[in-house]
Amino acid sequence: MAKNHNDLKVLVVEDSKVTMKALSNYLERMGIRQPLTAGTGQAALDIFRRNRPDIVLLDAILPDIDGFDIAKQMRAAEKGDEWSAIIFLTSMAKDEDLAHGIAVGGDDYLMKPISEVVLKAKMRAMHRLVDMQRSLVSVTQKLNTANRELQRLATTDGLTGIANRRMFDELARREWRRCMRIKQPMSLVMVDVDHFKAYNDTYGHQAGDDCLKAVAAQVARAAPRASDLAARYGGEEFVLVLGDTTLDGACWVANNIRQHVDDLGIPHTASQSRHVTISCGVASMTPYDGLPLEALLNAADSAMYRAKAQGRNAVVCAGE
Repeated sequence: MAKNHNDLKVLVVEDSKVTMKALSNYLERMGIRQPLTAGTGQAALDIFRRNRPDIVLLDAILPDIDGFDIAKQMRAAEKGDEWSAIIFLTSMAKDEDLAHGIAVGGDDYLMKPISEVVLKAKMRAMHRLVDMQRSLVSVTQKLNTANRELQRLATTDGLTGIANRRMFDELARREWRRCMRIKQPMSLVMVDVDHFKAYNDTYGHQAGDDCLKAVAAQVARAAPRASDLAARYGGEEFVLVLGDTTLDGACWVANNIRQHVDDLGIPHTASQSRHVTISCGVASMTPYDGLPLEALLNAADSAMYRAKAQGRNAVVCAGE
C-alpha cells in the first residue's frame, strides 16, 4: 500500500460545517489535499458522476436526500469496472441501521463524533481496497486485450492477414442461417492461383508468400459489407462469402477480382499468361431446411475446377 494518500480522490458529503471542517483538517494531515465536498445529497451525486472519487465519506442524514438512497444511486451510476469505497458517517448505533447501510452499498461506517485515529485507520483500509481494485482493473484490461489478440490470431491467416479456414467455417454457416431466415441467396466465389507450385519452384517461397498476399488483398477488397467474408481456404485457395447476393452479382464480383489480379502483372514465366492469374468458381443458392452448406461449397469448387480445365485465368459460374 502507498505510504500516503496523495493519489486518492475523496468526496466528503456532510451538511454540518463544523464536521466538514474537522474532516477536511483530518484528511489534510493524512496527505489528502483539497477533498471534494458537498453539503447536500444532490450536490454529492453531481460531483460523484463528474469526478468518480475513490472514497466517499457520506453522512447518513442529509437535508434533501437520505444518505442511504444516495449510496444506492452512486452504486447505480457506476459502470463496468468503476468502484468507489463508501464510508457512512452516522450517529445511529442500532445494528439494523448499520446493516441497512451496508446493504444499500456502503463498505464501512464511522460513528459520530468522528475520531481522527479511527478515520485514519478506516482510510488506510479503504486505500488498500482502492489499490486492489486498481490492480484488478489493470490485470482485467490486460487479460481482455490478450484474449482479443488470441481470438484475432485464432481466426486470422498469419500470412495474408485475412480470415482463416476456421473463421470461414464459422461465419459461412452463420451467414447461411441468416440467408435462410430472410429467404435470400448466398453466393460463394472460390479462387485458386494458377500454376502456383510452378511459381514457387521458379521464384522461391518468399516470392510465393508475397504473391499470395497480393492475391488475398484483391479478394479482401471485394468484401466491403459486414456480411461479406474473404478467407484463405487453404494453400493457394481463397474463398469469398457473399450473403444476400445473386449469382449474377457474385459472377460480376469474381470477374472483377480476376481482372484486378491480372492487372497486377506479377511475372510468372512458367504460366502461359507470363504473369500470375487466378481461376474462379462461383455458385449461388437460397438456403432452406435440409439443404446443407456443403452443397454450395461443392458447386463453387466444381465450377472453379471447370475454370481451370477451360484454360485458367477464367471465371465459371455454376448453372451457366
